[in-house]
Amino acid sequence: MHVTTGIGFMGLGIALVSALSGTPVFAADKPIEDGSKIVITAPKDGDKVGDSFELKYDLTKGSQAAHAHVYLDDQYQKGFGGTFKGVPKGKHKVTVTGATKDHALLTATQTINVEVR
Repeated sequence: MHVTTGIGFMGLGIALVSALSGTPVFAADKPIEDGSKIVITAPKDGDKVGDSFELKYDLTKGSQAAHAHVYLDDQYQKGFGGTFKGVPKGKHKVTVTGATKDHALLTATQTINVEVR
């Protein structure tokens, strides 16, 4: 019996190479440029902060922006309420990226580094 799957060997190879290289597989994976802008206003890049700190940013919405996604050390902070709590001591990366109503990412993004003391 021969079983056919939706991914041929060639497609699987491309997906694996792409996944290993960090390159998007499909054009839809590319961030959308819609004219939006993100500016993190607090804390500032390089600031020393406590283990709980407030994140403030301005999102200037372009043609498709609906909200922003917040990341701490490249980990998406689902349902982020504006304050990081219990962050371990050390250096951390905070990123804010614009997103559409369907959660597709926009090119509008800013990253800062902070040190938790």
